[in-house]
Amino acid sequence: MSIDHRLLRVDRIIGNNIVMASSEATGVEYVLLGKGLGFAAKNLQQLDTADERIEKRFRLEDREQLMNHPTFFEDMDAPVMDVSDRIIQRIEQTFPERLNDKIYLALPSHIQFTVYRMRHEIEIMNPFLQETQLCFPQEYEVALDALQMICEAFHLDIPEDEAGFLTYHIHSAVTHVPLGQLVKMSSLLGKLQQMIEQEHHMTFRQGSMNQVRLMIHLRFALERIVHGSLVDNPLIQQIRDQYATEYALASRMKKVIEQELKLTVPEDEVCFLAMHLYRLFRTYNKDS
Repeated sequence: MSIDHRLLRVDRIIGNNIVMASSEATGVEYVLLGKGLGFAAKNLQQLDTADERIEKRFRLEDREQLMNHPTFFEDMDAPVMDVSDRIIQRIEQTFPERLNDKIYLALPSHIQFTVYRMRHEIEIMNPFLQETQLCFPQEYEVALDALQMICEAFHLDIPEDEAGFLTYHIHSAVTHVPLGQLVKMSSLLGKLQQMIEQEHHMTFRQGSMNQVRLMIHLRFALERIVHGSLVDNPLIQQIRDQYATEYALASRMKKVIEQELKLTVPEDEVCFLAMHLYRLFRTYNKDS
């Protein structure tokens, strides 16, 4: 239901650019965003939804996912909201797609917790940093800029591992893929790479072309599987016969994927993976 041309009660000023408001008629709660909106609303009891200062607005519907927002905002530092706003602007400059509204709450929450951990000397470690960097290079570059902003804003020396976590937030906001799914896929990518290395007695050189190509192939394969995007492989029988060793490994990888994602991996994808493994092993052997 559109909320245009209605008056909303100002419930809380979150920062200079963010206001929480609600409809007295329906009880529906909203987050309103706009440059200077919070500052302008400090002396107001109501805001007109047609106010030109409101650049974005969205409903608060999922209280669990939005961290039970009334208590969530209680201790939110103003500098956190400020740096979050600047990071989101940086994301919008890089990705023209409409961002998932949840980033306006998820990102400051994450930054607040990161700052807390650093100030209390709680180590930040990201076991999937390598996979994240290879699979989401554009998002990772933005995440590095965001990390620098946070370090400068709070005078902290935050490890690069944090850029991997910020990458998840950025990619989730751009693609509308849940954060939990991204973390699960990153973990799975690491397992699949390790499986290839162990079974073929090889070790990928960090950032090598072979590793990059493998991560990209697996990333898009997993995304197709998750989204049910079927691809047709007309050479299934030929691949099974000619690349029997690679097909056997791809079939074992299929079982791991299905176990992790609780989804069925189409035979077409298994054979495409076998073809990629064949090219990978030939290239790797030449380079070795």
